[in-house]
Amino acid sequence: MAGVRNFRDVGGLPTVDGRRVRHGVLFRSGHLAHATAEDTAFLSSLGLHTVFDFRNAADQRLEGPDVALPGVRNVNLPLSDPADGAEFWKMVRDGDLEQLRSILADGKGADRMITSYRLTVKERTAEHARVLRSLVEDSVPALMHCAAGKDRAGLSVAVTLLAVGVERDAIFDDYLKSNAKHRRYKVRRSGSSASAYSPEVMELLSPLFDARAEYLSAAFETVEETWGGVDPYLEQALGLTPEDRERLRERLLD
Repeated sequence: MAGVRNFRDVGGLPTVDGRRVRHGVLFRSGHLAHATAEDTAFLSSLGLHTVFDFRNAADQRLEGPDVALPGVRNVNLPLSDPADGAEFWKMVRDGDLEQLRSILADGKGADRMITSYRLTVKERTAEHARVLRSLVEDSVPALMHCAAGKDRAGLSVAVTLLAVGVERDAIFDDYLKSNAKHRRYKVRRSGSSASAYSPEVMELLSPLFDARAEYLSAAFETVEETWGGVDPYLEQALGLTPEDRERLRERLLD
């Protein structure tokens, strides 16, 4: 698509018991605010029931609202942005090299991302529970997106895939597809001088815009450390009963 980044069908991923995610039932992408008329026609052809938008108000002010898709329910569930905070994003867009070094150098950028993934798993159980409950009840086919379609959507898709028993390696493989050049979020910095996009600046910013296995690993480790495993996490934190999980599998798997 011309105006929507990082779109893909999650179909085809294998489960631990030999099944696969059905094509055409679960999609993920970056925001839909800049979708062209052709993009909108394509999205409308998917037969979507629900679009889950995990952006916050600041994202929506910056990028705009999603395009309207007739007959499709739009559910806005703001999740924590790894670079949350107006001041931080202002620094990312406008900061000079010294300012960027102060907040991102020496591993601080990656540490920020890891911390965010851990906190999202621990603190956003109500939002993830609502997503899974909606999928169990009626919200398929569904599209999940945030701004870049990498972190908040990536984690929400990963939780969904865990719930239906997708192989862990396959979840990582899907998550890491967000690194493909044509999928990546376009970094926008103020000023058009070469220094605004110098190699060092882009290297400092890269942890914020990369999908890194260590980020998703941190989220999964948090599930193990906090709840003792995926099954108690799904049942205790997200309220998903074994019957719910079976219903979800019926909806999402071949």
